[in-house]
Amino acid sequence: MSSGRQFSIRSFVGSVVLVAVAAASVYLSYELVVEPRRALQNQIREQQGTILKLEQEKQRLEAYLKILKHIDRRARVEVLRQVKDQQGGLQTTIRFTEVDDAGKPINVSRELTLPGQEVYFDTLVIKFDDHFIEQGDPVKGGALMVFRRVFSNTMRPEDGIVIDKDGQEPEVYAGRSAEQQAASEFEKDLWKRFWDLANDEKLAKESGVRAIHGDAPYMRLEPDRVYEICLRSTGEVIITPGTRMAPPQTNP
Repeated sequence: MSSGRQFSIRSFVGSVVLVAVAAASVYLSYELVVEPRRALQNQIREQQGTILKLEQEKQRLEAYLKILKHIDRRARVEVLRQVKDQQGGLQTTIRFTEVDDAGKPINVSRELTLPGQEVYFDTLVIKFDDHFIEQGDPVKGGALMVFRRVFSNTMRPEDGIVIDKDGQEPEVYAGRSAEQQAASEFEKDLWKRFWDLANDEKLAKESGVRAIHGDAPYMRLEPDRVYEICLRSTGEVIITPGTRMAPPQTNP
């Protein structure tokens, strides 16, 4: 009777030990294998998500940098001569030519003579919301500009020489592809309502316009130099440093 009870107790203790060992094994397996593996998988997923976000941000920045380099409109300014008139005042004669990305003339060049040496290129600029530019929107994916007039520091701005006609879409925007022409009516309307948009935040926002204003960069021109006035897609109007004008070619 006593030996049978001892056997039962031993069996019970043995079973408890086995259960404890099994439980410990399960626990250790979970702690040492399952949980680290799960944590590693979560870490890998997080890293993959981070890599994907970084790749998307890289692509966005690359696209934006490409946009920053894109020129929507440009003109070449050649300083043909600078001479003094009978009163001793300096007269600067320039050749103003709109060109394409390859530097080929888009329309007929104009020779302009202005008093003085510092010449202002008065423009009107329309800039659209950044997301339109980043997305390459066919209508609002770049800035718009008119060359309003050219004048010098010794002239009144209102006496400047007119380049693009006021309130009208510039001629350079008319000779575009069929896809680009789809934006023509929209752009014409913007130019007609330029000052209304400039003075009405709600109206400008409805048209996707971020900024709309005049911009008149100027340069102290030197003889026998060539400058370029450029409009970037982001709406920045710049004048490049002057380069030496190529000498005229002579026939042998």
